[in-house]
Amino acid sequence: MAEHDIRELEEELPREEDEQLDEENRLKPEFVDSVIEAVDEGDESRAYELVEPLHPADIADLLELLQPERRHMLAAAITDLMTAEVVSELNDYVRDDMIEALPPEAVAEIAEQLDTDDAVQLIEDLDPAEQRAILAEMEPEDRAAIENALSYPEETAGRLMQRELVAVPEHLTVGDLIDYLRDNDDLPTEFFEVFIVDHRHRPVGSCQLSWILRCPRHIALSDVMLRDQTLIPVDMDQEEVALRFQKYALISAAVVDEGGRLVGQLTVDDIVHIIQEEAGEDALLMSGAGEGDINEPIRDAYWARVRWLVANLGTALIASVIIATFDSAIAQLTALAILMPIVPSLGGNAGTQTMAVTVRAIATNQLTRSNTRRMLGREFRVALLNGATVAVVIGIGVAAVFTPMLGLVIAAAMIINILTAGLAGVAVPVLFDRVGQDPAVASSVFVTMITDSMGFFAFLGLAVASGMVA
Repeated sequence: MAEHDIRELEEELPREEDEQLDEENRLKPEFVDSVIEAVDEGDESRAYELVEPLHPADIADLLELLQPERRHMLAAAITDLMTAEVVSELNDYVRDDMIEALPPEAVAEIAEQLDTDDAVQLIEDLDPAEQRAILAEMEPEDRAAIENALSYPEETAGRLMQRELVAVPEHLTVGDLIDYLRDNDDLPTEFFEVFIVDHRHRPVGSCQLSWILRCPRHIALSDVMLRDQTLIPVDMDQEEVALRFQKYALISAAVVDEGGRLVGQLTVDDIVHIIQEEAGEDALLMSGAGEGDINEPIRDAYWARVRWLVANLGTALIASVIIATFDSAIAQLTALAILMPIVPSLGGNAGTQTMAVTVRAIATNQLTRSNTRRMLGREFRVALLNGATVAVVIGIGVAAVFTPMLGLVIAAAMIINILTAGLAGVAVPVLFDRVGQDPAVASSVFVTMITDSMGFFAFLGLAVASGMVA
């Protein structure tokens, strides 16, 4: 390799002192305070000096830590550091806030520097009028690619895929491909494999870069390419895409349209974001906390949470009605009032455990129609063992403190409620899934209602049935 080529490569590589500087400044509280102080004092040069050594992802994190007013002031101070990489790393709400503050031509310039999938993510949540204004400022080729991506439904492979890829005909040799990769400047910045296509642009195989570098130049691509591919339909949901990457340990995969033609690719870095997003979304939906983003507007956070709190209020009234039915029994034996919260509380915990396992199994395709009955049987046996263990412990304790009969009553109620919780923890998410609803959305509300109602009814009803109270 020529000496000037080596020098060019060295200039492109990150310098060790820069990496060390990044580590020293990586958003420690005292560093953030220094940036805030510089912003508040209007010292733009000081703010720029502090932020300049940071990695684009750290600049994005820094902007998210600041209040909107300071965020805008810092962005104005570090204008040329607000690169496409920084914008693409921003939280959705923060990014939208920053984009709305920029003119369309500035947003268009940022979008043109990004891969197609990142550019789509940048503008997909904007108002149609803002989208049109930004697209009008872009180059025709880039505009056409983004408009095509926006035509697909959200959270599908077509919306997420990168249009930038390397595809070559199958008649080439390894040497031909290496020459093409070296001579063509208009290639993606990063790619892991080369897709081999036929005359109709349908993928017939793929070659990893490691294979290409290790094979002799005269070998035909058709002899070394991997013909067994995992092709992603353009309309496949992102959760299913993530499951395929996980199941088949993929690094990248070809995306094909309805006619089987190669239209894009998905890479593992995109899938990591999807997995993280879906996992966090399910956890927050199960708690009724909305998107759970600290940058989410207060009005949106309020509406997302209050509706489930109102629903919980309605289900709690059902348990109150059951308690009111046994008010005379509770008045006769105060021990019932002391002990009755224990049964629904334990049942609720058991139901939450089972529900979490079930929702995850549905999300990862471990639980389908073919094994639902087996899942119910498994959780019934687990619940029976858990219920028996807890029943023995609470039964002995209550018998020792109060009466043996009351110990038997609470033990039996505990077994009944934990068994109910186990069945409800499977049945409720499965029913939501069967009717086409996200099982994580409201399963907890209904499982809690069932375990609370059954807990009070079983304990108080058995107490009356045993003759302990009239």
